[in-house]
Amino acid sequence: MTDVTADAIRSALGRIPSPFRNSPQFVSEPLSEAIGVPVVVKLETANPIGCFKGRGTWLAVSELLAAGRVGERQGVIVASAGNFGQGVAYAGRAMGIPVIVMAATTANPTKVAAMRRLGADVRTVGEDFDAARLGAAQLAADSGWHLLVDGDDPWISIGAGTIALELTDAAESGDLPALDRLYVPVGNGALIAGVGTWLRAETPATRVIGVQAVGAPAMTLSWREQRPIETPSADTIADGIAARVPVLAALELMIAVVDEMLLVDDDQIVAATREMSVALPTTVEPSAGAGWAAVRAAQSQPGAVGVVVTGGNVAFDASSGGEVELHAVSQGRAD
Repeated sequence: MTDVTADAIRSALGRIPSPFRNSPQFVSEPLSEAIGVPVVVKLETANPIGCFKGRGTWLAVSELLAAGRVGERQGVIVASAGNFGQGVAYAGRAMGIPVIVMAATTANPTKVAAMRRLGADVRTVGEDFDAARLGAAQLAADSGWHLLVDGDDPWISIGAGTIALELTDAAESGDLPALDRLYVPVGNGALIAGVGTWLRAETPATRVIGVQAVGAPAMTLSWREQRPIETPSADTIADGIAARVPVLAALELMIAVVDEMLLVDDDQIVAATREMSVALPTTVEPSAGAGWAAVRAAQSQPGAVGVVVTGGNVAFDASSGGEVELHAVSQGRAD
């Protein structure tokens, strides 16, 4: 199995389709004014699926295809609340591989519709993401199709690591300031594992800070204790980072490359999401707002700050005058 390393991340960048590479990154003047230091924003919303997941899922599915583990008649099964499933569905459609997504009955209907639009067979089971994950595992065992687990397959983290690569390349060329701290939303840990791996190798002075919701702290508790700790529930508005069962492979990487894990509550997430949606040229989903919520809650420190806007897929209600709805979710979900 391929290891998540800086060399793997660098070599993978050119294999990622252009719509998912070189995402917008810039110093946000409104956000910088709010905290008194430069704030570098990495927008992972300007792509066909509106989130960062397209990088790693493309690599993972293409590797499975090259190895003969999936094909036209033997597809991929995943569990997802939406964003991960969209990434797998996008890659599967492009490569002619069928995709089944198991989602909780409480999954964001906007994300469910998007997965179906991309060709995935979406099936709902259970009241939370981890119940859907069990359903996906059972279906894979029964059907012989490949079970792709976000946070477990190394190519997901390798793809995510290219986000940090683009940030450091821009800093090296002088287009962006070098980062003192990078705040990363954490669900199952694949994103921060990849980002942290790159930064630890290339710019070890940059502090890698993970952020979770108070109501869904499984990976934070696990990182602090350096062992998997499940929680009985995951209750937060940030559906993309709500999981109650840690992914061991991602946790092991996190222990090696993450400097700090912080928790923010839903009120902080909602306020941060709204502030970012006003300040930035994109809609920000609550999961993506968690990083900025942690920045706002932290004591003022010198040095440039980075935040990854991981996605912009929110529920949209045209009947309410076109307002974006921020719906609370309960019992656990993760992308």
